[in-house]
Amino acid sequence: MADIYAHSLPGEPRDRWETLPRHSLAVATLAAQLAEAIGYKEVLRLAGRLHDIGKLSPEFQAYIAGDRNSGGDHSSAGARIALDRYGTGLGAILAAIIAAHHAGLADGVDLARRMEGAARLLPSGWQAQLGPLPEPAAVMAGVRLPQAGPKGFAASFLIRMLFSCLVDADFLATEQFYAEAARQPVERGNHTGIAELRERLRVFMAEKRATAPATPLNTLRAEILDHAGARAGLAPGLFSLTVPTGGGKTLASLSFALDHAVRHGLRRVIYVIPYTSIIEQTADVFREALGSEGDILEHHASFDWEAARTEWLADDEAPSAVAKLQRAAENWDVPIVVTTAVQFFESLFANRTSRCRKLHNIAGSVVVLDEVQTLPLPLLLPSLAAIEQLALNYRTSVVLCTATQPALRKIDEALRDGTGAARGLDLPAERELAPDPAGLYARLRRVAVERRAQPVPDEAVAARFAEQPQMLCIVNTRRHARALFDAIRPLPGAVHLSTQMCARHRRLVLADLRAKLEARLPVRLVATSLIEAGVDIDFPEVWRAATGIDAVAQAAGRCNREGKLSDAEERPKLGRVVVFEPAAGHIQHDIKLRWQAAQPALEQHADPLGLEAVRHYFAELYWRKGDATQVFDTATVGAYPGILRAIGETDGLDFPFRSIAEAYRMIDEIMEPVVVPWQADADDHDAERLLASIAAQDRPRAADLRRLQQYTVSIPNAARDEWLARGVLRPVHPALGEAMLRFVDLSLYRPETGVDLADPTYRDVTLNVI
Repeated sequence: MADIYAHSLPGEPRDRWETLPRHSLAVATLAAQLAEAIGYKEVLRLAGRLHDIGKLSPEFQAYIAGDRNSGGDHSSAGARIALDRYGTGLGAILAAIIAAHHAGLADGVDLARRMEGAARLLPSGWQAQLGPLPEPAAVMAGVRLPQAGPKGFAASFLIRMLFSCLVDADFLATEQFYAEAARQPVERGNHTGIAELRERLRVFMAEKRATAPATPLNTLRAEILDHAGARAGLAPGLFSLTVPTGGGKTLASLSFALDHAVRHGLRRVIYVIPYTSIIEQTADVFREALGSEGDILEHHASFDWEAARTEWLADDEAPSAVAKLQRAAENWDVPIVVTTAVQFFESLFANRTSRCRKLHNIAGSVVVLDEVQTLPLPLLLPSLAAIEQLALNYRTSVVLCTATQPALRKIDEALRDGTGAARGLDLPAERELAPDPAGLYARLRRVAVERRAQPVPDEAVAARFAEQPQMLCIVNTRRHARALFDAIRPLPGAVHLSTQMCARHRRLVLADLRAKLEARLPVRLVATSLIEAGVDIDFPEVWRAATGIDAVAQAAGRCNREGKLSDAEERPKLGRVVVFEPAAGHIQHDIKLRWQAAQPALEQHADPLGLEAVRHYFAELYWRKGDATQVFDTATVGAYPGILRAIGETDGLDFPFRSIAEAYRMIDEIMEPVVVPWQADADDHDAERLLASIAAQDRPRAADLRRLQQYTVSIPNAARDEWLARGVLRPVHPALGEAMLRFVDLSLYRPETGVDLADPTYRDVTLNVI
């Protein structure tokens, strides 16, 4: 019998091509290894054997030889065989992941329709190629089916995890074949072990403690660090870490995570942050603390790699250069990942191969969810269901890390369904990692909060700016930030900060602000909420536009942060935080819900940031909304209002994976990142040099593309399409196409405020100088 091939090498003799048996064995072996962490080795070994059996077809073999333009559908045959051999249980799971290994997980109704016509796609000779298939009992021996959670959710989550193992194994095996054929080693692995990283952190923290001034704040930070570390021996599962801003929770949580991982044999630490704007800052802190560059991955949705890889995803024959640009970012096979909540949670509900590859590497890890209170309310229940599955069924420890712990536990009794049953997480009080959260707050209190009873016009805020040379005002929209900045622009030290400025621009602005604040020079800053999470900056006075108590607490963390304020007698003094409702402007729906829930806490508690006030706030936000399933799971999936309901109403295992992936969107407005060739000054040409270097490369280097992230700004999809059509944007590299675009020049980028979405005709006058 003539050899059957899975992959070819155009122009090379066939004895160098990869045969189908070799590829199937490689994928089966690798998939079984990847599944060890989730306990489904034999299921994945079988899936690997079956996944490409459709390549036996004459159509595919003619295609691989260059005699046809298409190889046809080679994914359905293995799915059909699995369904026929193993039925509606194991067979349905195998069919779902095998049929999806190129196109992504489909809705159950679409997969069923596809399977109806798949019998005619079974290639002759498949029985001889596969050999005897194992009995169902042998495949499922020792497997523990996942339990708990809303109806059907555990099964749908399992299918995504198994899909992750299969597609990652397929990608890795294919990558390895082409790397060996090209005699180019694949740059994967060889990372520092978790135990070594833990020891490096211990040394760093010991040196930091020895050299830090003996202040009450530093003493308290050391107590928090030691207490969290002492609890690392607790069994894996759910934890909370409730530490007020300024208490050192970033390094305390990392220390716990590494120690906990070593003690329990967990594989990596995944640090999840709500805002892209502080990804690089947190990763830099970790690099300094761990003395490591290549072991820490920053991963967020900078570019739509899927769009650049469509051709390869449809056909894994001869991968393009684009497919080789990512290594660790593809599957998170690194010791430390720093990522965004959007990237993390949307991946847990994704259906595409590129988004799902990493999921199996979340199992057996420590996940730190920083600022967990920022989870979007319409997706709260499905998000909690995913957290619960990771902790209960995938040996993942999840740390809910925040200054204002939301009422997400069953014992809080704040989230209830229509029957009155608690829908929160099973997280008892003894799983708290911080020592005495209430006492911590009292010892770390640095501000007094006051609320303006009447709506405040921008003119009044600007007038206060004129009186106070060092002041920060945080507002809810970029439009409002621009308007308020325009109102204070004539004042000395007036500065604007928002996500319409690229990351490098923001970093340099913040560094300049810190220096001026330290020198007691005027700094009058207007910013959006990007400054609230993890940005180390310290003002004597902060104003915060209408929002929830949790965001007010974050804003307060930028006021008197180091407790340095004192009165004329050099006695400690509290910073001033003013909460106000803007007189003009629409409040977004999610913020409006939080602002309404904040009213009782602001009115009834002397200190609205105290733990009792925070509990009151979250009780208002969650509990008093009635049936939580109608408020905190509202994304529409087909005919169903809610992701959990759509899953629970599914017959068997035919879950609507594609529709769920489309519905679970943490950000409503579709934003697209574009590259801005920003210059710090007239002599700064780093961005243009980097772009020129990438454009000149046959295969853009991944390291160069990562460097471009500091020059990206996310803009609405409509603006991106319009500007691309007008020639304002153009591709960075031909191989990347529209997946990565750059501004032709800086005509739409204002030096003080970033990309101008309001005035597309604006042109900086300095760009007219030749």
